[in-house]
Amino acid sequence: MLPMSGILFYLAGFACLVTLGVLMVGIGGFGTGKASPRFSNRMMRYRIIAQAVAVALLLAMVWFAKQGM
Repeated sequence: MLPMSGILFYLAGFACLVTLGVLMVGIGGFGTGKASPRFSNRMMRYRIIAQAVAVALLLAMVWFAKQGM
């Protein structure tokens, strides 16, 4: 069984990949010029949310690792 910091490591990695995916979709829409401003704004909001989740998971992982869990 993995310790809590090990589980959070994989969750944080997944959250980072989700953030990267949202960023790529947003850049792809912006680069083609076909995306509406509404779509670009929505992608930016999704990226910020995904990035906040990833940072929170990384901080929790460090905290649990320091606690020895």
